[in-house]
Amino acid sequence: MARLTSIIRFVLGFIFIMVMTLIVMAACLVLLPFRIARIYVCNWWGHVVGRGIVFLAGVTMKVNNHERLKGSMPAIFVMNHASTLDAFSGIWMCPYGGCGVFKKEIVKVPFYGQLAWMSGHLLLDRNNTGKAVETLKNMATFMQKNRLGIWIFPEGTRARDGRLLPFKKGFVHMAIATGFPVVPVVVHGAHKNWEKGKFTFNPMTLDVDVLPPIDTKDWKEETAGEHAKFVHDVFAGALRDDQKPLPLNAVEAAASAVVPARPATT
Repeated sequence: MARLTSIIRFVLGFIFIMVMTLIVMAACLVLLPFRIARIYVCNWWGHVVGRGIVFLAGVTMKVNNHERLKGSMPAIFVMNHASTLDAFSGIWMCPYGGCGVFKKEIVKVPFYGQLAWMSGHLLLDRNNTGKAVETLKNMATFMQKNRLGIWIFPEGTRARDGRLLPFKKGFVHMAIATGFPVVPVVVHGAHKNWEKGKFTFNPMTLDVDVLPPIDTKDWKEETAGEHAKFVHDVFAGALRDDQKPLPLNAVEAAASAVVPARPATT
């Protein structure tokens, strides 16, 4: 029964996303010359669709210090990523004027990907680091001029076991280029809603902590790695034990366990 209910929820969610996306894509076509307007229209879409999908997933959101989201704008909002649910809870929480950052492969996702391409938000080529950094810097100029924020998953990919992965430095480059503060958005337990290898949505309360903004005015490019680690440590300290990053020796042990033994030689 739980599986059947989850399938029904999934189908309803897909239909809901499809209908809302077609409506907003039509609006974006009309607004093609006006990028800022497209960003705001897609922020509205995110609030409606994000709220709807979170509800269909059986999740109740509890956002602590919610006022720090809008109150910190313009800012660089960074959020840990452990579930497909994060995409929808993130677009729901993202304040108006916040731009999303997507990998360019997202355009292959039906409806959601095409809207991301039309929205005026940022698409990155993760296979070309130099180009990605340059794109981020160009986006920073655009953000400064229009007082826009950005919402980003600094891990760059989803942690399927919920544990925090190392942070990429893209958000650091954006913070340095804009001078905007970094606001950590710490999500607890999202990976438990749709567990790996199962097609069942587990009803839950999703706790989110919006931490105080981190001043970035003294950050430097030559120490970008240190700044990324500092914010990573903030997340590691705020997350619950089952989502904290594993110690380095544990990670190495897990990696060596999957390496096949070499045949003996004579």
